[in-house]
Amino acid sequence: MFRKRHSHHDNQENDHANQEQKISELKSSIGPISGRSLQYCTDACLRRYLEARNWNVDKSKKMLEETLKWRSTYRPEEIRWHEVASEGETGKVYRATFQDSMGRTVLVLRPGKQNTSSHDNQLRHLVYLIENAILNLPEGQEQMVWLIDFTGWSLTKAVPIRTARETANILQSHYPERLFSAFLYNPPRIFETFWKIVKYFLDPKTFQKVKFIYPKNEESVELMRKNFDFEILPVAFGGKNNVEYDHEEFSRLMAKDDIKSDALWGLEDKNNSAINEQSTSEVAPEPQQVAPAS
Repeated sequence: MFRKRHSHHDNQENDHANQEQKISELKSSIGPISGRSLQYCTDACLRRYLEARNWNVDKSKKMLEETLKWRSTYRPEEIRWHEVASEGETGKVYRATFQDSMGRTVLVLRPGKQNTSSHDNQLRHLVYLIENAILNLPEGQEQMVWLIDFTGWSLTKAVPIRTARETANILQSHYPERLFSAFLYNPPRIFETFWKIVKYFLDPKTFQKVKFIYPKNEESVELMRKNFDFEILPVAFGGKNNVEYDHEEFSRLMAKDDIKSDALWGLEDKNNSAINEQSTSEVAPEPQQVAPAS
């Protein structure tokens, strides 16, 4: 018995040593980096990319390099709430003020509240909120949870397949191992038609994280109880909290978070300049005096 325990302990130590070695290999393979790329590529970050590619260094390197290229052009850390606030007016996606039972940040998605049709703006809004969810993770926690409420959803409200595909691609390719679970709460039967297409965009790891929840199914309810405190969980997800989305209040919260993000990424000077320029442009010019005709 003691021999088995000792062997199990040795295996854990060997696994840890092997993982640390893989992290070192990945770090060396990507070569010298600087600036925000260096800030992004922490050991925890490298571990997530390795985990996503089953600890294959070459595949992880390719995935990470594609993300660094994407981040250098898309610049998700520079998106600010005032740029995407119009997308969030109905509360179709927002960061909840509560966490799951393990302290993970929760994003609430309400596709039935869709209010725009711009593919690019919808993606920027979602990327902003993914970055915001990560910004608000407690120390030691790396993953978020998505709660998806299908109230009011129909095929006419469904995002285009192109947007669904790109959403899956961004989440899987550029935020690996950031999603713990996505709880799809009480989707209507017609959603099956949409799901049959969308599920092919998901890799096996992400697919396993999707949980369909039906309020009349005891197993589903138990899964929700295991992951959330029903006293603070909104009524829309079977909880007891009657909280409603308040766009003005949420906007104030995001403005504060933007300041935190500026400090994290060293963007204070840049965004202060942008705000000053915006304020200046909004001031009406003084009317010019016209000399009386002689």
